[in-house]
Amino acid sequence: MWQLLLLFWLNVFHPFYVSVTEIVYNKNSGTVQVSVRIFFDDFEKALEKRSKTQLNILKPTDRKQVNAMIAAYIKDHLKINANDKSLDLKFQGYEIEEDAAWCYFETSQVGSIKQLHIKNDILFEQHSSQSNMIHVVVDGKRKSTKLDNPKSEADFTY
Repeated sequence: MWQLLLLFWLNVFHPFYVSVTEIVYNKNSGTVQVSVRIFFDDFEKALEKRSKTQLNILKPTDRKQVNAMIAAYIKDHLKINANDKSLDLKFQGYEIEEDAAWCYFETSQVGSIKQLHIKNDILFEQHSSQSNMIHVVVDGKRKSTKLDNPKSEADFTY
């Protein structure tokens, strides 16, 4: 009983900060599809701090402006290299699901992937305890890692 109560209080007073990035190589289209899940309240604060303007990503008054801000932020904080070549992430849009924003990107066609180098420091400037989970799927093989602030880079080999 005491352990459950302690766990509850730790979660209340010490929230956790985590994002999840899923990177999938689509062999049929030859593209890389990326989805990033970020708690929208933390993400909104980071966007406001960066732009020095108040915004609401749940009900934006200017959806085009919010899309541009989201795309720019993630492109600045998520870099993906495949086979030593930088991938250009093209923003596809975002949606809100419960307490998180799902942001979607896709690349142009790339050849087969043998190696990925990922730099992900999403929200590191916001929270010293930020963790970013990364899941990569290439040719049906899933690999994962966790980056804890300040560690922001990971390599995957296929």
